[in-house]
Amino acid sequence: MTLKKKLLTLFSAAALTLTLAACNDSEGTSSGDKDYPTSNLTIVAPSGAGGGWDLTSRSIAKVMNETKLIEKPITVENKPGGGGAVFMATYATKEAKNDYMLMVKSPPILINNLKAEGNSPYGYKDTTPLAQLTKDFGAIVVRADSPYQTLTDLLDAVKADPTALTMAGGSAPGSMDHLVTILPAYEYGIDPKAVKYVSYDGGGEAMAALLGNNADAIGTDISTVTPYVKSGDVRVLAVTSPEKLALEGLEEIPTLYDLGIESEFTIWRGIFGPKDMSDTAKDYWVEKLTELNDKEEWKAELERNGWEQDFRVGEDFTKFLEEQEGTITEILTALGMQK
Repeated sequence: MTLKKKLLTLFSAAALTLTLAACNDSEGTSSGDKDYPTSNLTIVAPSGAGGGWDLTSRSIAKVMNETKLIEKPITVENKPGGGGAVFMATYATKEAKNDYMLMVKSPPILINNLKAEGNSPYGYKDTTPLAQLTKDFGAIVVRADSPYQTLTDLLDAVKADPTALTMAGGSAPGSMDHLVTILPAYEYGIDPKAVKYVSYDGGGEAMAALLGNNADAIGTDISTVTPYVKSGDVRVLAVTSPEKLALEGLEEIPTLYDLGIESEFTIWRGIFGPKDMSDTAKDYWVEKLTELNDKEEWKAELERNGWEQDFRVGEDFTKFLEEQEGTITEILTALGMQK
């Protein structure tokens, strides 16, 4: 064999060895790695700080890390915009295979995909539903010094002059906080399109607007406002639960039913993986979230935040989402806001 042929043979063998080594390395760090997770994890709250998604994400990360349920550090990132729709577009496309990025969501993952105005082309079918963890309820809230003592007082004022009052929420028009806000008005005979609604990126910003006299009332979730109720900064005029809440300091708040308004709205919260999540990562998270649900530390976190435990995992969660899709479509149709 000539020297040239020998060198070509050696280079070819070396190249093959490097290629095989690269393949092996790639397999060892891929999202489907049997040793998953091999690096840090991220849970995204697609809103600003202080709202229900943010609090839920941080509670999950806190309990999982502190109890060593998951050894790898979990970071929470806030990615606000469009009531969750902005990050949803990124998650469904650019992050579709990222096993190391999860997202906390609630009814807006359905609402944003089903409403006519400002709708998102992406919904829960563009994710991997992992588990529902909690349920919460909507609340109509005013400042402690508000002249509106009851929800009826507030709705009568809106009915008399819809432009005179500013209602606010931590999500875009047609999204969850907006529905919580206008649903009682709609049932009270007020044109929902006439209600002056201002949207903010998250419940924390909406609460700041209320306390800063930039809104007369807000529609949000009860867990977001609980600390402000206990501090005496706000009053809750009504909650959207089917029955009065069995939570300390909130037991006397009337439901919409108590006020003769035949309506309710449940705010479930769950955690989702990317659309093309590997089976390894999906099975891992289903197992870990099931374990989390049984942790005493998690139950303490639920109580502290005023959340009710409501757990569905895997296919049960997906079936629940299918049912919820029908319910949300009904509400949006009644409000004339469906696609």
